[in-house]
Amino acid sequence: MEGKQWMLLLLLVVLLVAVSMDLSGYQLQSPLTAGYRSKAQEGAAEKVNGREVIKSSDSERLPIVANLSNCHASLTDAGVPVYCCPIWKDGDQELVDFQFPDPSSPMRIRRPIHKIDDEYRAKYARAVEIMKNLPDDHPHNYRRQANMHCLYCTGAYNQMSSEALYKIHRTWLFFPWHRAFLYFHERILGKLIGDENFSLIYWAWDHPDGMWFPEMFKNGSLIAMQRDPYHFQHAVDDNYARVERNLTDSEQILDNLALMYHQMVSGAKKSELFMGCKLRHGVSGFCDIPGTIEAAPHNTVHSWVGNRNNPEREYMGAFYSAARDPVFFGHHSEIDRMWTVWRRMRGNKHPATEFPDEDWLDTEFTFYDENVRLVRIKVRDVLDHTKLRYKYQDVDFRWLNARPKPSVAPHVARSILKKRHAEQQSLLRMPGSDQQQLEQQGNWTLDKPITVRLERPRVNRTKEEKEEEEEIIYIYGINTKRSSFVKFDVFVNVVEETVLSPRSREFAGTFVDIQHVSRSKDGMKMKSGLKLGISELLEDLEADGDDSIWVTLVPRGDAGSLNTTVEGLRIEYMR
Repeated sequence: MEGKQWMLLLLLVVLLVAVSMDLSGYQLQSPLTAGYRSKAQEGAAEKVNGREVIKSSDSERLPIVANLSNCHASLTDAGVPVYCCPIWKDGDQELVDFQFPDPSSPMRIRRPIHKIDDEYRAKYARAVEIMKNLPDDHPHNYRRQANMHCLYCTGAYNQMSSEALYKIHRTWLFFPWHRAFLYFHERILGKLIGDENFSLIYWAWDHPDGMWFPEMFKNGSLIAMQRDPYHFQHAVDDNYARVERNLTDSEQILDNLALMYHQMVSGAKKSELFMGCKLRHGVSGFCDIPGTIEAAPHNTVHSWVGNRNNPEREYMGAFYSAARDPVFFGHHSEIDRMWTVWRRMRGNKHPATEFPDEDWLDTEFTFYDENVRLVRIKVRDVLDHTKLRYKYQDVDFRWLNARPKPSVAPHVARSILKKRHAEQQSLLRMPGSDQQQLEQQGNWTLDKPITVRLERPRVNRTKEEKEEEEEIIYIYGINTKRSSFVKFDVFVNVVEETVLSPRSREFAGTFVDIQHVSRSKDGMKMKSGLKLGISELLEDLEADGDDSIWVTLVPRGDAGSLNTTVEGLRIEYMR
């Protein structure tokens, strides 16, 4: 009897061990490993970035995190190999979680460059000079600071648990990543000169008084030799296409103000239109659709500053080298300010987040802080800039009063378009384009203006419906055949496209690609897209009740358009 009891006890122990082994595949997760499955069922867990992770399927919904243990060579915007990894491995450093600055600490005030005094100019130049003279391997060295941008714009890191590259441009990560970058850079500069009130400044290219290249960046430590000196003599072109339009400064200012109205107001009614597309974890989560401000003036001003004699308009004209020019930080402070202004104009309807999406909120970035600690900071940490203890000294928003007017009276334009439709019965008509090419290749080459007639699924929507859903033009399957600068403007119900500019109400938006071809790690090319909000535009063109609209794509700039194809266009509705 006693032997049977021992046998039963032994059997119970074996069962318990088996159950515990089975349950080991369902490990409880701490806040630091939330979102990552255990690797117990596959053996010892891999430790990356101070956490235990496994490779996940691309179909999983996870926040995006960089695999800091494997920094590798990457490609410039034009596909040239570049290596911007640090001498040391960031994956070997201890990661600390971001902590907000003390709420009682001084509020740093970022002022417009054209309004600062000589004392501040000298202070800023001294801070940058000290940064440039630090040892090459110091995380605060200016070149290392610039290479932080290179790391995340060229894909030098893979995403954690995936072969997908970690890139922050042309998606909803654009604004949050750059805000975090500026936050740490600003505090490092202040620490170097012992000034806890030190703040960055912004280049106010949205205001007439700030639409020239800042004089302070032409001297001392703020000089960058790789610029286009021709542009120092003229007002900045916020919609620059790498060709000189030879407008007077007054005409250029009016163009800039009209563009800003569109990019900040009529074309940016929804978060995704302003912020960029929803990049997800893994290869299958890829997207490449920039928000309004990232397309222009962000990309266009980068090109306008860069040296036209360099292959990729380095420094500012190429993302891998852009931050080597100190004016980069003034440019991006202005970009960051536009985010704060956009939220304010919306009445801060969404005070917690533009996107109530946990994947976005928990996406991580890493930066060295002023105390040389490698800090893990999340998107959710940077949404409220006042909690980061800085704010902007505003200039007046002249572009708010620059709402464009139709270039042709709407009733005249509609009459001409109706006649055109009667003469051209095809639902899709591409004047100047080869219909046979579409049938054979499934796309159109954008070597000349092309026009598409699009049916509208809904007409005469109510005000409430328009507030809930923005009508958009979705241009999909944009493919650049080789790495080259590509830009095209989009217009609605055009009668004569040769006279159009952002000052025309027919202007619906712009596509700008700075010698950029999206690639996966294995070199496979990925296609881009463009989404343009048009609800307000259709009201102003008196076309809101029409069953269809005519959309015209007009290539701009150099011969890059010869190497660009578009698969198609359609009307969608965005909440």
